[in-house]
Amino acid sequence: MIRQVLLFTLTMMLTVSAAMAQDVSVRDDHPGQYVVVKGDTLWDISARFLDEPWQWPAIWQANPQIENPHLIYPGDVVSLVYVDGRPVLQLARDGYPADSTGKPTVKLSPEVRRIDRSDPINAVPLEAIKPFLRDIRVISPAEFEGLPYIVANEENRMSAIMDDLTYARGLDASVGEEFLVARLVNIYDDLGDPPERRRVLPKEHWKQVPNVKNYNESPWNTTDPWHRRPQNPVGYEMWEVSKVRVKQAGEISVLEILSDRTEIKTGDFILRADEIPYDSSFLPQAMESVPADLRVLATTGTLYGAGHYQIVAISGGTSQGIRPGHVFSAYGPPQEVQDRVGYRWGSFAEESTVEIPPLYHGLVMVFRTFGDVSYAIVMDGQRLVREFDLLDHPKNRG
Repeated sequence: MIRQVLLFTLTMMLTVSAAMAQDVSVRDDHPGQYVVVKGDTLWDISARFLDEPWQWPAIWQANPQIENPHLIYPGDVVSLVYVDGRPVLQLARDGYPADSTGKPTVKLSPEVRRIDRSDPINAVPLEAIKPFLRDIRVISPAEFEGLPYIVANEENRMSAIMDDLTYARGLDASVGEEFLVARLVNIYDDLGDPPERRRVLPKEHWKQVPNVKNYNESPWNTTDPWHRRPQNPVGYEMWEVSKVRVKQAGEISVLEILSDRTEIKTGDFILRADEIPYDSSFLPQAMESVPADLRVLATTGTLYGAGHYQIVAISGGTSQGIRPGHVFSAYGPPQEVQDRVGYRWGSFAEESTVEIPPLYHGLVMVFRTFGDVSYAIVMDGQRLVREFDLLDHPKNRG
């Protein structure tokens, strides 16, 4: 299985290399060599050499004796050379390669140069995305329909934790079976013609309130007749809360709580404890054609947006051809403002509306995909990536 994954990775790298190598731009201030240290990522290392670090697969070339270029360890040496006039990143472990570029070498202490092969570096910081790989899933409306749920906790308490009992309704199971308890945190919905994807919070899904499409728009000033109530749900975002085992089966099942990440509450849902596979080898690349109206649905940063290594949900998934590794630039949506200055000084007969162009915010890279929703990590940028941001090809920076 591992060999198949490595073969797939190398094949993908060759494909991307052929398509992108002519367009790679090398930094003027890149070092001749760089010694890898613990805590580095492939993206970080590439950013020392390339103007666009997401392009590193296009020019990566390992030594023949190194089977997998993803397996890079602290103490390895990365250098940039030119082969037939094209830039190539090379990796060496047995001594430093000859530096024909005249660029300075990033020197580190002899202790750092010793290669620690117990823990290779990652393409992106896995600690930042681990909860989204392990604890989250987006299920379809068909899967959500009829899910069993927690109807009450032991002694009718508001919450229950490990070693407590809880009660589920609608669970068809046998004594001893184990399940996950998950909480619905977001509903992703398509509305309009053509559909425009948006996020609806579960606590607001029953309300009839104005729909906001822009973070600069007040929900109380809009004249848009759409509402937050889901019209055409495409996905339900579920976060794992705990693991339970059936202690007593029946119309109301008695469950014992085996472990918990947070307390169980009435209204949480029951899911099968199936492992959902994911690919942790992220190969950065751009889509040939970015889906129209692709945008940020939600952020996990502050209310004002997501910064470096924070996570965003985007409005496209496998149904739109998006896969892990796809990189996008994020822009603030265009804004309409009233030009009152020209009117005041007589330049125009009346107040006019002008459109402020979109503003580049940052780069995001997809690491987990579902049918119509994906999750991406903010890799770098100039500003916070925010809800409603538009997504485009990573070379488009405004």
